[in-house]
Amino acid sequence: MPRLLPAVEHKPSYLAAGIATLFVFVLYLVTLAPTTAMWDASEYITAAYTFGLPHPPGNPFFVLIGRVFAILPIAPTVGQRVNILAAIASAVSSGMWFLITERVLSYWLTEKWQRITGAVVATIIGATVFTVWNQSVVNEKVYTMSLAFFAIVSWLTVLWCDDPEGKKSDRILILIAFLIGLGYTNHPAGFLVAPAVGVAVLVRRWQTITRGPLVAGALAAMALGFTVFTFEPIRSAHFPAINEGEPTGCMTKFAWSCTFSNTTYVRLKANINREQFGKPSLFERQAPITGQIGMWWHYFSWQWLRDPYLNRPGLQSALAWVFLLLGLLGGVVHWQKDRMSFWFFGPLIFTVTLALIVYMNFKYGFSQAPELGSNVLREVRDRDYFYLWSFSAWSVWVALGLVWIWSEIASVFTGAAAGEAGVPPAKMRLGWLMASPVLLVALVPLFGNWKDAPRRGDTFTRDWAVDVLNSVEPYGIIVTNGDNDTFPLWYAQEVEGVRQDVTVAVTSLLNTDWYVRQIVRRPPRKYDAAKGPAIYKYRDWPVPDSPPLAMTLEQADAVPPYIQLNEAKGFAKDSIKATLRPGVYSRDQLIVLNMIKDSYPQRPMYFTSSGYGQQIGLGGYLVTQGIVTRLDPVPPPANSPRYVPVQGFGAIDLVRSMALWDSVYVAPKGLLTMDRWVDRASVDIPLRYVVTAAVLGEALAQKGQMAKGDSLMKQAQNLANAARLNEVLGQPKRVE
Repeated sequence: MPRLLPAVEHKPSYLAAGIATLFVFVLYLVTLAPTTAMWDASEYITAAYTFGLPHPPGNPFFVLIGRVFAILPIAPTVGQRVNILAAIASAVSSGMWFLITERVLSYWLTEKWQRITGAVVATIIGATVFTVWNQSVVNEKVYTMSLAFFAIVSWLTVLWCDDPEGKKSDRILILIAFLIGLGYTNHPAGFLVAPAVGVAVLVRRWQTITRGPLVAGALAAMALGFTVFTFEPIRSAHFPAINEGEPTGCMTKFAWSCTFSNTTYVRLKANINREQFGKPSLFERQAPITGQIGMWWHYFSWQWLRDPYLNRPGLQSALAWVFLLLGLLGGVVHWQKDRMSFWFFGPLIFTVTLALIVYMNFKYGFSQAPELGSNVLREVRDRDYFYLWSFSAWSVWVALGLVWIWSEIASVFTGAAAGEAGVPPAKMRLGWLMASPVLLVALVPLFGNWKDAPRRGDTFTRDWAVDVLNSVEPYGIIVTNGDNDTFPLWYAQEVEGVRQDVTVAVTSLLNTDWYVRQIVRRPPRKYDAAKGPAIYKYRDWPVPDSPPLAMTLEQADAVPPYIQLNEAKGFAKDSIKATLRPGVYSRDQLIVLNMIKDSYPQRPMYFTSSGYGQQIGLGGYLVTQGIVTRLDPVPPPANSPRYVPVQGFGAIDLVRSMALWDSVYVAPKGLLTMDRWVDRASVDIPLRYVVTAAVLGEALAQKGQMAKGDSLMKQAQNLANAARLNEVLGQPKRVE
């Protein structure tokens, strides 16, 4: 293949790249979340702090490095320390895009300041596109770490493409192989860069794959990276607080004999392969391929303008087209100017866009195509973070396209094309300077996402978790349903030490064997009355003398996945007399009923959703208590000064709810200072406060306390207005 020579002898500007990386890091620090956030942020921060395992595949590399950041005294809160890790990872990625862009421009532009300017353009765009910025200021998942691996391998591959026969070429390939293996232990996305590396090697020097020692060395290096997975069974056998998937054969205590047993191998393999979640074949499309590409485009349009205050009808879409065309132009320029690195970067872009779209096989996005309503299957939330690598890498091509336009405009003023000899330096610089306003396009995502991407000052999720836990009486059990009413509670308990006496029972995980075992093994944790709410100081709370489930591990494993009731069946526990209607009862429901039998009333029982208690026949004994629902030993009495029936919500414990609202809950204050609730899929969480305030206002009005009732109603309206919740109430619901 003919070799295109650089316009100048190129030496990477590592110092300039380092300065650009530092500026990006400062941007992320300024806009950093002070604590945790919705969805998986609490799970991963807690896993890092407890040296535990998040959900499959377990992400052991992240846990190892996350633990280091969690204990480093670099920020006041653990959450903020782990968030800094996300910021560093993304900032490093920006530095790699800087170097790659500068390298491509060296085949074209003779002046170093021109190349550095173009590289800065790529850095700014890649750092401020919405999803990258939003994920870089809170460690919601492991994708920013994956992005760092992704970008570092990209730069190393570009270096190898420059000189595949050089003295360092073999060592670079060995390092690339190691980083791909190590990156896989952070997340399977570590392999995303591998196909592009393979194409580059085959095109640039196919003889490389015929060199047995080199191939063997690369495979050994990759295998060495994979060894980080051995952390999972070793740590899991010690039963840390967060131990999802429990990839160990040990049942009761750590032992080498079971840590690497055949059972452990089977469980570890299932964990790494994410068998818990399952996924249909790629030939069974969960949405039409046009709809799946439409999902990518929907999220691509977010990247340049997410803030609603600047958005105008059609503007977001128009900007998306501008940046799409700039990127495509940049791809053409890349092909023309630097064919060597294109054979890596072109396949890379293909892998993280079309190939990734096909592989992920998503349903329709949560907020995609709202006109389809509930007529299509939808994801439980927006999945833009899965395309973070796509949006980040695209910045290189956008920058190349923008610099090409810059050079064309400059040529009009200078009368010569870029790099053409004979133009006086002063005239050349003046021409390029006069053309430079076109580069302001690079600032569009910075200003277009300035309000919605940052998370500075946002403590709502942490406060919500504390409010839920403090709604539960000492040693109570709270039955939760999903990510946002579960993971924040784990964070509050394990990271901040809030209400560790409360048992969190997650219905989705109760269907697994490992989670039920953890409930059985869970020892009582003492209630700290000095740190608990004042409303619980009216009595002493004895420590329970048994775990929430009075089962052996073998008995827990023997609970069936479901049972079929062909006729109504009674359920009794002390004064509770309930009826289970005919139908199918899942494993989690059977476990919850067993917890009530084994622990109630010594352990008070609560639900984050009253609907769950109604499904298992307990509707007559449920009472709303603030933002949770409590199981009472007797049905709430009629005409009681304490219990007030509110249509659509059942009985309200007015006394306890008002005590919680007035003296315990802290999240409403933070909600009032919020500019906008960005994530539409989790809007039900802040809405609970709005609904609670409105219901309490209605209950007070029924009791003749009109002034206080009106005050609560106004609070409900203020909460809704402050977070602009009315903007998201009309979103389509997910179809199961």
